[in-house]
Amino acid sequence: MSTTPSQTQTLDAMSRLTPKFAELTEQVLFGDMWKRDGLSPRDRSLITVAALIALNRSEQLPFHLSLAVKNGVTHAELSEVITHLAFYAGWPAAASALTRFTALNDQ
Repeated sequence: MSTTPSQTQTLDAMSRLTPKFAELTEQVLFGDMWKRDGLSPRDRSLITVAALIALNRSEQLPFHLSLAVKNGVTHAELSEVITHLAFYAGWPAAASALTRFTALNDQ
């Protein structure tokens, strides 16, 4: 999985400051959970983006929005997810997600 310079900086800091957390992220989360056969990477990305929006975890969205696109989710589909979740997760959560989504589209 390729990373942006900002993501690389975050991963470096994570490895330096919380090595066990970094290890678990790499080996368990992305090494096991994301590679399980039960769901495609595309489906996992849609679920993850939806959960991050619903939980208002917008700081994590840029990475996962980019990953979703790499996993085959279209910008139109991401737009639909944000719009749909405005009614289930709340308008402010969707508006915060839209801010992060706009940044992805500006790249």
